[in-house]
Amino acid sequence: MTDKTSTDKPWGGRFTESTDAFVEAFTASVNFDQRLYRYDIEGSRAHARMLAKVGVITAAERDTILDGLEKIESQIDRGDFEWSVSLEDVHMNIEARLTDLIGEAGKKLHTGRSRNDQVATDLRLYLRDQIKAALGEIRRLQSGLLTLAEREADTILPGFTHLQVAMPVTFGHHMLAWFENLQRDHERLSDSLKRVNVMPLGAAALAGTSFPVDRHYTAELLGFSAPAENSLDAVSDRDFAIEFCACAALTLTHLSRFSEELIIWASAQFDFIDLPDRFCTGSSIMPQKKNPDVPELVRGKSGRTIGHLVGLLTLMKGQPLAYNKDNQEDKEPLFDTVDTLLGCLRAFADMVPALQLKAENMRTAAASGYSTATDLADYLVRKGVAFRDAHEIVGTAVRLGIETGRDLPEIDLSELQALSSSIGDDVFAVLTVEGSVAARNHYGGTAPEQVRAAIARARQRIR
Repeated sequence: MTDKTSTDKPWGGRFTESTDAFVEAFTASVNFDQRLYRYDIEGSRAHARMLAKVGVITAAERDTILDGLEKIESQIDRGDFEWSVSLEDVHMNIEARLTDLIGEAGKKLHTGRSRNDQVATDLRLYLRDQIKAALGEIRRLQSGLLTLAEREADTILPGFTHLQVAMPVTFGHHMLAWFENLQRDHERLSDSLKRVNVMPLGAAALAGTSFPVDRHYTAELLGFSAPAENSLDAVSDRDFAIEFCACAALTLTHLSRFSEELIIWASAQFDFIDLPDRFCTGSSIMPQKKNPDVPELVRGKSGRTIGHLVGLLTLMKGQPLAYNKDNQEDKEPLFDTVDTLLGCLRAFADMVPALQLKAENMRTAAASGYSTATDLADYLVRKGVAFRDAHEIVGTAVRLGIETGRDLPEIDLSELQALSSSIGDDVFAVLTVEGSVAARNHYGGTAPEQVRAAIARARQRIR
């Protein structure tokens, strides 16, 4: 005897008992995939129009379906839609409500499609919009970096390698390094859109459909560049989502590196910058504290995003063609990655233009640690000394400075000349931090003149 409740499912005809209550809740995705409702309805509208175009449903049935979908969208927008776990997912919830509203015509909407190609289409429509939003936030952050770089084009900052003072740079030049990181992130995300913007709809469950569907027409209605070439591939792979997560993980990795620098620079030990109060919190017990919460949280969220990427790769690696239930697990990490990426980019885009610099502290730090040693070596080379010999001479001068507690500009001219007769009284001009950065006056260099030129080029690139 057939269990009546089994027929409540769209697939219930083959079953003789109802789904176990726990299994029903365990396998349901509606609690998280309902965020796809707008894209599911958009895809359904296009599918209905296509079915009418090829004569599978009538124009009247099409119009009835479109009217019903509009009412459902309005209900969901208002928060009046009742989501049902027993209907498993966003697709079945909407379809069931459509049938309730318009009757028999609602049952015809699923002709020539499956939830397999439906969800793959929804995800691509969703991700297409989210990528465009992320691209906009990257551009906003880049614009903020250029504003800050221009404001601080002449400001001296110690450049580090191995987190040791290496050479003086300008703060503007440093911000442009961050800009270039983000430019590549923007390019990667933009390129991924080409592979996202391919339409699975019409692939049905895996083999296509026997109905005369016009997939190119549906793709045109939905703004896809083309329908997917292969029905098996269209419903089974999530590489487009994985690629997005890879792009997001790399972008968050860059933001994490930026965060690390901001955290260090804001510490009492460095004291290079002041983060605006609105991006910080205090301590519940230590009244003097100002914690760089936003950069710290972004740094933490980068690890979360990297984890989602690894999880999705692992999810996909063991699946045979075509669709498998495993792919239900693609949505939560994807959604969280989208939310995390957009949130972190927004936080940085708001925060960066408001950074306040402590220029004198940065200059003092840049002038310590024998940061102009390379400039002295270059000076000797210009005097005709071979670079390796110059390197040895300067190393000896640095050792003298360490032993006597003096930096290079503080060593007497006579002592320097004792190390090399090529050293003249013009040497001290090259040992200043300003002279050091000004000397690097070439394309891509840290000289203020080059920084301003690079900013102008950058603004043209992001127009």
